[in-house]
Amino acid sequence: MMNLEGAVVLVVGASGGLGSRIATQLEGRGAIVARSSKSAGYDLRSPSVIQEVLDAAQAQHGRIDGLVIASGVVAFGAAAELSTATLDELFAVNTTSAIQLITQSQPYLAASAREGREPFVITLSGVVAEAPVAGLAAYSASKAALAAFVVAAAREYRRAGIRIVDARPGHTGTTLSEHPIAGAAPRFGAALDPDAVAARIISAIVDGEKDLPSAAF
Repeated sequence: MMNLEGAVVLVVGASGGLGSRIATQLEGRGAIVARSSKSAGYDLRSPSVIQEVLDAAQAQHGRIDGLVIASGVVAFGAAAELSTATLDELFAVNTTSAIQLITQSQPYLAASAREGREPFVITLSGVVAEAPVAGLAAYSASKAALAAFVVAAAREYRRAGIRIVDARPGHTGTTLSEHPIAGAAPRFGAALDPDAVAARIISAIVDGEKDLPSAAF
């Protein structure tokens, strides 16, 4: 069982519905949370900005023991009506920047492992990575690509003592769907409680779990 007391965790997307809750619950477990969000002026579509965020967390706290990637955008609409700009932004935010966060954080997390800690990365691809949804084809694809990367990268990172866990909760009651970059949200069924989803992710971190499929929520 991992002890979060004193662990330095960088939460990306910390102003979002899930990111803010995960950050708060981590602090409740005694973690030191470094918060990063677009609202704070960080556009993580740029590799140089990602490096800046990682360097700032390292400089302020002396190490990075965990990374939570909770940033993301959503778009709705028919696949035949998908614009190039929407497709590019979905993959830039949901896939490419998340992958670059994972790859660029590796040296910091590997150093944490060498110092005897239990570093981790949490990604949030969501249930659409398992079951792509009509009307959400491009969004589903961007999240499925991230989940595929995590499956393979987790095997590599494990050799350096770093655990990568992908969380795939179902539709969760945050405001993400109210601010799409394209289209309008369909009528969803009952939403998961975001506080409960965040708590489930925290328990997975503490208990050393290696995957969080939709059935875990």
